[in-house]
Amino acid sequence: MKNYSSKEIKNIVLVGAPGSGKTTLAEAMAFEGKVIDRRGTIENNNTLSDNTDIEHEYKRSIYSTILFTEFMNRKLNIIDCPGSDDFCGNLFSAFKVGDVGVMLVNAQNGWEVGNEIQARYARILNKPLIAVINQLDAEKANYEAALESIKADSVVKPVVVQYPVNQGVGFDSFIDVLMMKMYRFKDENGTREELEIPAEERERAEELNKELVESAAEYDDALLELYFDKGTLTQDDIRSGLKIGVAKRAVMPVFCTSGKRDIGTKRLMEFIINVAPGPTKAPAFPAVDGSLIEADSAAPVVLFVFKSQMEGHIGEINYFRVIRGTLTEGMELVNSRTGNKEKVSQIFAVAGKNRVKVTELAAGDIGCTVKLKGTRTNDTLSAPANPVEIEPIAFPEPRYRAAVRAKVQSDDEKLGKVLNDARFEDPTILVEYSKELKQTIIQGQGEHHLNILRTRIAAENKIDMEFFAPKIPYRETITKVAQADYRHKKQSGGAGQFGEVHMVIEPYYDGMPEPTKYKVNGKEINVNVKGKEEYDLEWGGKLQYYNSIVGGAIDARFMPAILKGIMEKMDEGPLTGSYARDIRVVIYDGKMHPVDSNEISFKLAARNAFKEAFRNAGPKIMEPIYNVEVLVPTEYMGSVMSDLQNRRAMIMGMESDKGFDRLNARVPLAELYRYSTTLSSLTSGAATYTMRFDSYEQVPSDVQEKLLKAYTDTDEE
Repeated sequence: MKNYSSKEIKNIVLVGAPGSGKTTLAEAMAFEGKVIDRRGTIENNNTLSDNTDIEHEYKRSIYSTILFTEFMNRKLNIIDCPGSDDFCGNLFSAFKVGDVGVMLVNAQNGWEVGNEIQARYARILNKPLIAVINQLDAEKANYEAALESIKADSVVKPVVVQYPVNQGVGFDSFIDVLMMKMYRFKDENGTREELEIPAEERERAEELNKELVESAAEYDDALLELYFDKGTLTQDDIRSGLKIGVAKRAVMPVFCTSGKRDIGTKRLMEFIINVAPGPTKAPAFPAVDGSLIEADSAAPVVLFVFKSQMEGHIGEINYFRVIRGTLTEGMELVNSRTGNKEKVSQIFAVAGKNRVKVTELAAGDIGCTVKLKGTRTNDTLSAPANPVEIEPIAFPEPRYRAAVRAKVQSDDEKLGKVLNDARFEDPTILVEYSKELKQTIIQGQGEHHLNILRTRIAAENKIDMEFFAPKIPYRETITKVAQADYRHKKQSGGAGQFGEVHMVIEPYYDGMPEPTKYKVNGKEINVNVKGKEEYDLEWGGKLQYYNSIVGGAIDARFMPAILKGIMEKMDEGPLTGSYARDIRVVIYDGKMHPVDSNEISFKLAARNAFKEAFRNAGPKIMEPIYNVEVLVPTEYMGSVMSDLQNRRAMIMGMESDKGFDRLNARVPLAELYRYSTTLSSLTSGAATYTMRFDSYEQVPSDVQEKLLKAYTDTDEE
C-alpha cells in the first residue's frame, strides 16, 4: 500500500447500541476499499472485526477492532467499538485517537439508551458525530420513527442528508438531498446507479435540501451572506458549511445504509472523506505540560499508545496514533513514563487480524508494532531530543466489584499473573489484593464484563476461577469521650513485665480545640500537654496522640511503644476488625517498674486500655457511601427508584434529559453488589449507571447489630 500524508487520512470510530450493525458496516467499508475481496458475516465468524473466539461464541463485539480501507485515494482508519456499555473502555480509547464518531442507529429500534450513552461519551470527549440509520432492509425498519427519535433524544441537532425510497425487505434506493440524486442499488456488492429524483419525491427532497442548505449556512457568516444573496448554495458550499458545523459538534448529518447489503456505504465514505475533520483540522492533542501537539509531519515524532493486547505466538502488540512527525522503521524513541528507549523495528497498518507491513506512517495515522519492551496503553513514545507526554485516557470508574479466587488453590499464583495480563489489555479491569479484607478484589464495568474475562481465562489458560461477594471495607469510630486504664503484669521467673497506661479518647474532627480537661464518669481529669503527634491514616481519617504525662509516671522512652499498641488496635478495630479512624488519644497517667517495665509491656497495656475505652465511647461502624447516577428511560423510572430505596439509598435528585431520566442517589457500597445485573433485569438492558466513592457514614443501628453479631460468631468459630 502507498504511504499517505496527513491530509489524506481520516480516523473514524464506529459506535452505536448493540445490534446496530457496526461490524457489518465496517466489513462493507473494507470491501469497498478492496482491503478484502469478499465480505464476511457475523454468522460465519469470518469478519475483519469480531475476530476472537469469544466474539465468535457470543456473536457480538467485545473488543474494539482497528482496521483501514483505501477509498478515493485516501486512507480511512476505522475503529469498530463494542455496543455494550460493559466494554466502554474500548470506546474511550478509540475516541482518544479517532477524530469523528459514526453513530449507527438501528432502523427498527430508533435512538436507544446505548446510543444515548455513547453520544454522552462523545460529548464528554468533545468528538463530533455523523448519524447513520442502518438496517433499513429489515422487515420492521421505520426510518421516520428512527429519525424522530434522534430529533427527540439527541443533544446534537440532526440534519437529513439521505432518506429511503422503499425501506423494508425490498430496500434498494435512497434520495441524497446534498447531491439531489436518487441512488438505486443493483446487487448486494455496492453496485449503484445514479438517477434523477422521481417527480413524486421532488417536493420532499427540495424541502430537505433547503433545510440542509440553511444548516450549512448557519455556521459560517460568509456562507450565510451568500445564501441570503442567492437563495441557495452549491454542493461545495454545503460541504464547507457542514465541515464547520460538524467540527463544532453543532450538527449531526443523517445517512441511510444497509451494511449487510452494502447499500449506501460508498456515499457515507465519500461524505466522511469530504466533510469529516481529519488530523490536520481536528483539535490538537494536549500534553501533560499544557502544550498542544499539532499533526505536523515534519516535526519530531510523538506516538500515543491507545490499545495493547497479547496475541498467541507474537506476544505484546501495541496500537498507536502518530500524533506528530513521521514514523519510520527502526526509529528509536523514549517512553515518557519509564524513561526507557524503545526501538520501533516494524510498523504495520491494521485490518483486524491482518497486518500490512509499511515503511512509514505520517502524523495522524494509526498503526501497530510488536516487541516493545515495556510500553503499554496510555504511554507516549517520542523523539529523545524532544520528549513529550500526551495526556492519558481518563477511563471510567469501575461499577462492579467482586472477590476472586482460583477454584484450585495451586492455580492462585498463575491466576494472579493472568489477571495482570488482563489489566495490560483492558485498563478498566482493576485487580488488587486487599490486605484489609484479605481478599483479591477485581473491579470492572459490569458483571458481564467480568464473566467474559472469566470465560476467556478458562479457555486460554485452563484456569477456573470463581467470583463471590467481596467484604465491605467498613471503618470504626467513636461518638463520645471515654476513659480507661489497664495494667499489664506478668511474672514467671526471671525478668517480668509491667506497664500501666491511663488514657482518654474522644472523637476527632477538623478544627477541634486542644484538650485541657475532661470529666468522665464523675471524675475530672486535667490535661497538661507535653507532646502532640498527628497522623493521616492510610485508610482515611486521622489519629491525634497526646503525651500528657506529668511527674515522670511513664518514661518518655515508652511513649512510642504506647503509640504502637494503639495503632495495632486501630489497624484491627475492636468492633469488627475493620480499621478505626478519627480518634484523639490522650495519655495522662500510668505506672512503671524500675526493673520489669519494657516496651512490650506498655504496648500491650496501651492496646487493652484503648480497646476498653473504645467500647465505652459510643462506638459506631462507618460504611462507604457512593454517589450513583442512573440514566434510565422514563417508563422504567418507578421500578429503578423503588429498587434503590430497598438498597437504603438516599435519592438526591431527578431530572429529565431528552427522553431519559437521570436519577442521583447516595447508596451504601454494601447494597451495590450485582447492582448492574439487577438494573439490566429491571429495565431490559435499557439503563446504565456510574458510581463514585463519596464518603464514610455511620451505619443504621439495626445494620450495626447484624455486623457485630456476624463478627462475634466468626470470632467464636
